[in-house]
Amino acid sequence: MINVTRSSMPDFDEYCDEIKELWDSHWLTNMGKKHKQLEASLEKFLDCPHVVLHTNGHLALENVIAAMNFQKGGEVITTPFTFVSTTHAIVRNNLVPVFCDINPEDFTIDVSKIEKLITKKTVAIIPVHVYGKICDVEAIEAIAKKHNLKVIYDAAHAFAVKYKSVSAVNFGDASMLSFHATKVFNTIEGGAVCCHDDDLVTTLNNLKNFGFHGPESVTYIGGNAKMSEFQAAMGICNLRHLREEIAKRKKVVERYNERLVSISGIRIAGPQKNVESNFAYYPVIFDGFKKTRDEVFAELCAEGITARKYFYPITNNFECYRDYPTAKPDKTPVARYLGDRVLTLPLYADLALNDVDRICNIILR
Repeated sequence: MINVTRSSMPDFDEYCDEIKELWDSHWLTNMGKKHKQLEASLEKFLDCPHVVLHTNGHLALENVIAAMNFQKGGEVITTPFTFVSTTHAIVRNNLVPVFCDINPEDFTIDVSKIEKLITKKTVAIIPVHVYGKICDVEAIEAIAKKHNLKVIYDAAHAFAVKYKSVSAVNFGDASMLSFHATKVFNTIEGGAVCCHDDDLVTTLNNLKNFGFHGPESVTYIGGNAKMSEFQAAMGICNLRHLREEIAKRKKVVERYNERLVSISGIRIAGPQKNVESNFAYYPVIFDGFKKTRDEVFAELCAEGITARKYFYPITNNFECYRDYPTAKPDKTPVARYLGDRVLTLPLYADLALNDVDRICNIILR
């Protein structure tokens, strides 16, 4: 059995050593020693002034949107080619998602189509870095400045990615990271908001802790999104080995490329210029291949190999959004087209190269 991904984990003894002192302190949550250590380590690793840890990436995105205090009913331009969490976070903040199509080369938001969607109700742009591919951050910044809009990046796939030697989390007004177990870097469950604004950090810390601002003052109607000490300890361990893990992932990607890049009917997104990749996912587009995406998916499953139709359906085609006037799949034809054809193949650090060959052989036979 080969799953589409497998969580990276430190040596068992290393993790036990990291959590051992928790049995002495009995401090298991509420921004304890491990929490503070991981935040500081990530700020250094990502070269970002502020990293605000959360219990998961979705609540991190919900909270940073809430912290911006947008007017209820405001419109947010985003993409349907993403995990549904992105859109849910917008709607749960009483905002309206406006879907912009993606470009077919790197699956990120098509910057040439953003301005046509801006209205007097538009308050923000939430682009998505996809599969470790980076949005056109320079064009998005120019558009946002021109129209006085906030930019919050869904950077769930972009941990450790750099553009022109700058960490991807340093673009826009803020970036959300996911540290879910399936990601390149994980804290079992977890996430963070990365930003440069001191005041935003204060607001986020209040929001994730029921709105408390001091022991007897509640300044926001907040929730509970605090990362536990056990999650933070896993992150501390995994961060030590991250470069090695990414190097292993790169070898898997290179082997896939050797086997699949030149095959007619299969399209592989190439590397982006000036981007240092994290090799997070391996998306394959079956377009004119002898088998459809769904047929390839089924044949892999029959052989005990789990690939993933990612992202399918696209967000604006889910039942819960079909009645939204701004959520029409025919308005985002590229996203819909790719959503019907893309398959992410198994990719993780410890995936053996002979298993990569096995997967490719099944596809090509």
